[in-house]
Amino acid sequence: MTPTPVGMRCPECSQEKTRVVTGAAGGITAGGSPATFVLIGISVLAYFAETATGAGGFSASGSMVGDFGLRGVDVADGEWYRLVTSGFLHAGIMHLAFNMIALYFLGRILEPSIGTLRFVMVYFASLLAGSLGAVLLSSNLVVTVGASGAVFGIFGATFIIARGRGLDHIAGQIGLILGINLLLTFTISGISIGGHLGGLAGGLLCGLLIVAGERGRLGPSAKLIEYGGMVAIAVVSFVLALSLAEPFTGATFGALTLGSG
Repeated sequence: MTPTPVGMRCPECSQEKTRVVTGAAGGITAGGSPATFVLIGISVLAYFAETATGAGGFSASGSMVGDFGLRGVDVADGEWYRLVTSGFLHAGIMHLAFNMIALYFLGRILEPSIGTLRFVMVYFASLLAGSLGAVLLSSNLVVTVGASGAVFGIFGATFIIARGRGLDHIAGQIGLILGINLLLTFTISGISIGGHLGGLAGGLLCGLLIVAGERGRLGPSAKLIEYGGMVAIAVVSFVLALSLAEPFTGATFGALTLGSG
C-alpha cells in the first residue's frame, strides 16, 4: 500500500501564495523531488545489473548479490561498503516494485516539503540505521538486500514531520500504512525485521530533529544542528555496524532476507 501524494508545506511556505501546476490529467508535476527519481533510477539500474549476473529471482546466487549484499561476516572482513550497496539491491521484481512505488509516493510528499538535501540525508541515515539493525538482529551468515530500511525511515520521518506541522490527516494516513507494513514485517517469513526497525528508528530521529528545528528549539544554528544530527545518526550507525559484525572464516551464504537499509 502507498500513500496518496498530498502537499506538505513547510511553515515558512504556508503564508505564501503558490501557483499549482497540473498536467493534462490534473496530476501533480514531478518537479521538486529530483533525489527521489535519482534514487529510484539507481535501484532500477542495479536490478538490471543483478539480472545480468544471474540474480533477480528470490535467491542469493547472483554475483551482484554475493559481492554487494549485506552479510555480517563480509562486513567484518573489511567489506564495509556492503552497508550501503545492499540498500540498492533487490531479490526480485516484486521486491523492487513494492519499495520503489512506496519511495515514489513518499518522496513526492516529503522531499519538496523539507528540501532535497535534507531528504537525501534522511534517506541515507535511515539506510545505514537499517543496515545496523540487520547486523544486530540477523544471522551473521544471512544476506540482506533491499531499500526497505530507507523507505521505512522515510515513512517515519514523514509521519513525525506531518504531526509536527499539525497535518494530522496526513500523519494518520501515513501511520496507518506504516502500521500495516510493520504487521507484515513480523508475520511474513524472510523479512529483515532488524533492517525495517533500524531504518524506521533512523527516520523517526531525523524527523524529530527537523521538527525541533522548525519549532525554534535548536536555537539560531538550527540547520547546522539538524544536519549535524542526521550525519551523526548515519556515522554512529555505520561505526556500530562495523564493530558489531563478527568475522567467521570459511562461512557460506545463508538465507536471503528482504529489507536492509
